[in-house]
Amino acid sequence: MNVSATANVFRLFTNPALCLPQYTIATFDQLPIPLTNLSASNNGEKPPDIRAIVLDKDNCFAIPKQDTVYPAYQTKFAELRKAYPGSKLLIVSNSAGTGSDPGYRQADSLERGTGVKVLRHSTKKPGCHGEIMNYFRSQPETGVTKSSQVAVVGDRLFTDVLMANMMGAHGIWVKDGVVEDHGIMSRFEKGLSAFLLRRGYQAPEVKSDFE
Repeated sequence: MNVSATANVFRLFTNPALCLPQYTIATFDQLPIPLTNLSASNNGEKPPDIRAIVLDKDNCFAIPKQDTVYPAYQTKFAELRKAYPGSKLLIVSNSAGTGSDPGYRQADSLERGTGVKVLRHSTKKPGCHGEIMNYFRSQPETGVTKSSQVAVVGDRLFTDVLMANMMGAHGIWVKDGVVEDHGIMSRFEKGLSAFLLRRGYQAPEVKSDFE
């Protein structure tokens, strides 16, 4: 059970827009690189200063329960690693690297399969944003000093996007994922997103809570 998600989802009762992403792409291979190109879908405003990226795994760049990059996305993944090398790219999963991963064996496997660091974290998304920022700030090469310099890429609104908005980062929603998700929660999230947008809600302004 994800206690963090259950507790934090109640934030949506007072501020439903917290689950809305600043940017939406259908699939991972549509991610613009570098992410400063996101300004093209942001009404021509000043390009965002994104220095580091948090990646979800399941149904973002990998088939659920697999620890390798989905073959069709390998070229895009390689481009992303080149643009954001070393500690500027971080995988944050709610399975690998958590207390649900005995001995962090899955995290080790995922690192071998992707060449990207997997965060070991005690709290699951969306509540682990403090641990994410501690990691980036401990790595001088990232240049990250505040959370508005971070982008979170993932397929779930109630974990990935909610976390991005809670911490004041950029939320990038991978709407369709690697495989079509017919699960109740996925359908509910998509339905809620469409409802909120029809009602005129907008994603929160990216404003770091950690400056």
